[in-house]
Amino acid sequence: MLHEVYGSARRTLESAGIENAAFEAEQLLQSVGIGKLTLLTEPHTEVSDEIAREINSMAERRIRGEPLQYILGEWEFYGLPFKVGKGVLIPRQDTETLVDVAARFLEKRGENERRTLDLCAGSGCIGISLAKTAGADAVCVEKFAEAFAYLEKNITLNGVRVKAVLGDVFDKKAVEGEFDLIVSNPPYLTENDMRVLQKEVRSEPQTALFGGKDGLDYYKKILGVYPQKLKRSGMLAVEIGIHQERFVCDIFRENGLKPHTENDLCRVCRVVYGIKQ
Repeated sequence: MLHEVYGSARRTLESAGIENAAFEAEQLLQSVGIGKLTLLTEPHTEVSDEIAREINSMAERRIRGEPLQYILGEWEFYGLPFKVGKGVLIPRQDTETLVDVAARFLEKRGENERRTLDLCAGSGCIGISLAKTAGADAVCVEKFAEAFAYLEKNITLNGVRVKAVLGDVFDKKAVEGEFDLIVSNPPYLTENDMRVLQKEVRSEPQTALFGGKDGLDYYKKILGVYPQKLKRSGMLAVEIGIHQERFVCDIFRENGLKPHTENDLCRVCRVVYGIKQ
């Protein structure tokens, strides 16, 4: 019965010390078409052996360290669905702060002043969200083929006109022209951060996480190149890690942009941005 299948999955997750085991078990059920309402109102519903085995298999994958989002194959970001899996960084709520800052900026500009560049785009969650909700004319650049495949899927899934570019953001041929807005959630974890990663985070592409010994490599490279590609009064905005604001603000100043910061919902400084004068 349904409550037994759910209980088994929940106990499996709890036995491995997974936080929010009840929520994750519910998500596994939902992925095979069993919603929370059904679980609450029809707990004695019979479940086929095939579905029971599938849920059990997913729970086993989870306790071996596979991220829940990869198992589900899709995750919500900014109210939109995004396909995810091995080889692409999982969209996180932290990054919604960057989208908020960028969307507010775009909404003050004319329809023909919203050319947007998303660097190190991964799943495309930033550029696609801005295209969908703020009318961005977006270009997403991603270097790695596995992640790029998800970027293309997510453009189709969300029904937006976004240009996807497979290439290195530091290759001059990859990005042409000027932009009203440049955004990026670059790799920013330090060497120390990488040593203590949670088990499931180690399943995500290290190339999307590691930002050099001090975590600042990509900020230095991006700010060394991309202010030149901003139109006058254009904005460059980046997500940062905890306690990186002072260093990233210094990098902005060194490259001619006055830095401003924005906190996330947990009051952690999460975004640094600057306007080209």
